[in-house]
Amino acid sequence: MSLLQGYSSDEDDTSISAANDAFGLSSLPTAKKARIDEASGSGSEVTIKPLAAPDVLAEDPLNQTSLITRPTDTRMNVNIPYNDMVLPLQGPENPFGDRNRFINQNALAGHVEEQAMTEHAFRQQHLTHAILGYSANPSVDPNAPAILGSVEKAEANNFSTIGMLKTSKKEKNELKRKRKQKGDLEIVDGEGAYQGPWTPWEGDEPQGLQFGEEDVGEESEEEPEEQVQKKIAKPKRGAPGLESSVFHGKSMHDYQGRTYMHAPIAEAPQIQTEAGSQETFIPKVCIHTWTGHTQGVSVIRLFPETGHLLLSGSMDTKIKLWDVYTHGNCLRTFHGHMKAVKDVAFSNDGRKFLSCGYDRQMKLWDTETGQCLKRFSNGKIPYVIRFHPDEDKQHIFLAGMSDKKIIQYDMNSGEITQEYDQHLGPVNTITFVDENRRFVTTSDDKTIRAWDFDIPVVIKYIAEPHMHSMPAVTVHPNKKYFAAQSLDNQILVYSTDNFRQARNKRFAGHSVAGYACQVGFSPDGKWISSGDGEGNVVFWEWKTGRIKSRLKAHSKVVIAHEWLPHESSKVITASWDGLIKLWPPITPAKLRTRCYQSTLPLHLTPCRSFPSSRFNASEIMRVSWFSLLSFAVLIGIASAAPVVEPALERRETQEKRKILEERQDWIGEGGGASW
Repeated sequence: MSLLQGYSSDEDDTSISAANDAFGLSSLPTAKKARIDEASGSGSEVTIKPLAAPDVLAEDPLNQTSLITRPTDTRMNVNIPYNDMVLPLQGPENPFGDRNRFINQNALAGHVEEQAMTEHAFRQQHLTHAILGYSANPSVDPNAPAILGSVEKAEANNFSTIGMLKTSKKEKNELKRKRKQKGDLEIVDGEGAYQGPWTPWEGDEPQGLQFGEEDVGEESEEEPEEQVQKKIAKPKRGAPGLESSVFHGKSMHDYQGRTYMHAPIAEAPQIQTEAGSQETFIPKVCIHTWTGHTQGVSVIRLFPETGHLLLSGSMDTKIKLWDVYTHGNCLRTFHGHMKAVKDVAFSNDGRKFLSCGYDRQMKLWDTETGQCLKRFSNGKIPYVIRFHPDEDKQHIFLAGMSDKKIIQYDMNSGEITQEYDQHLGPVNTITFVDENRRFVTTSDDKTIRAWDFDIPVVIKYIAEPHMHSMPAVTVHPNKKYFAAQSLDNQILVYSTDNFRQARNKRFAGHSVAGYACQVGFSPDGKWISSGDGEGNVVFWEWKTGRIKSRLKAHSKVVIAHEWLPHESSKVITASWDGLIKLWPPITPAKLRTRCYQSTLPLHLTPCRSFPSSRFNASEIMRVSWFSLLSFAVLIGIASAAPVVEPALERRETQEKRKILEERQDWIGEGGGASW
């Protein structure tokens, strides 16, 4: 016998044989060992008699509150309350117990069947059970019920699913809210008074006290409230109905009674010449800067035909009118928008112009008086606005909106007369072609669409997988092509008659990704130009497509630029740095330096230096007749003497031959007066 089996804390030392101890009770501890009564004789058998009541501890040192036993335990150490003894069973059932606990059980978890049904049928039964409270039983067992859930509701609905139930018109009318009578027009107050469109619905009457009634039962002394003075918001400048303009100058009229609308022919006689009749050269330096905008300039437009006035729209919500030829100052500021100005457009005679901004407003202005004549809005943001170019249609304008539509307005009636709705994105440009019978539009949907005017049907649809959005379009001076600024850093050219792309015309080498930089043409069509995102103005030759010059003009993106129509070698640039600059091809300083390269010992004394912003023929030099004659001889000899040209001019053989002619023309025509 092992020590473990022989060990016992009982008082008697009698050992139980292994043959009689089949269950190993002798090895149990004393607390778990059953009480054994032995016979007095040594050869008698051992009998085990269970006690009627188990022995429990008088004290519970472990502070046990529940009975926790093992299968081998034979003694309870704690008295269990009756309430705990009648608690329901908890925990998982014995998986090794009787498997036939349920009727028709065919699996461990119960009865399982395989069924196949469509998703629609399952969803119908699921919604029927969730909403109506019953569903069809999919089981094939004949003993299973046909309906799961409320059988009464199923019988009331004739066992229909949620999709088969239809509400009758009578039930719909009963559920529909009903309005009270509008009342009689002749009764002003009281019962049956006219309420019109403000008639309340039945069942919407307020519960409790009516307005103005007091609760007599509850008497509460309310302290008099201090009257708070309501602060009335100051109307914003430029809000609808509060448009204004400010004239910057001493007098609106000159000594002859003319306003700034009159072209300054005395100061700039070249205005009378035909636009594009002179050969153009590439600008090189800045001679004047217009300052006044506090934020970036978004658009500039020159006065039609003459170009003696410049209109600029800015992100500071202001529109400014500038002088170009005389003093170069700001003539008038228009306050009419509450957000950034997006586009402006002159009428054919320049007496009126349109403006649009991100405040969703389009406004018609008088250029001379600064008065806002009319305002238009359809609740969307206009991105581009254009007058119809025909003289008999100056009361019609088109606007490209952010809701993918082109809206046609009649300014006389103020109504929308046509909508062109085919684009899939906001409209960016509107360009009239083919003698103004058609117009071309571009959009953020990366397509080009051509339309017949007043017919909302696309006649040409241009879309390629490799195309990008084209936010700026300009027509060539010969009206045969239009150039589109593509956001993949290139300018594409299309024909205006069949709208086919000119594959041999492609201008690249600048960075405009993300910016709607305007495309420009010189008046003679020799050069094509564009601003870029780095503050440069890039010039290409129209015939060859080669870059001829890259002019560093601004510190930020050059968003717009315009070529002067009559002084064809001058360019006006506008940037997001808030500046507008004038760039000519040659400066008086260069001319004076080249004139002094002659070695003739003739006396030529300039009286004063050239101003940086404006030049007048009388201010350039005061010379005597002898000095004037000497200057003429000097020019004649200088034309035969070799002249040191810049590096760019050496590569241009044509400009070498014509640079002296340009100097003589500049002096003979009084070109300094226009600078």
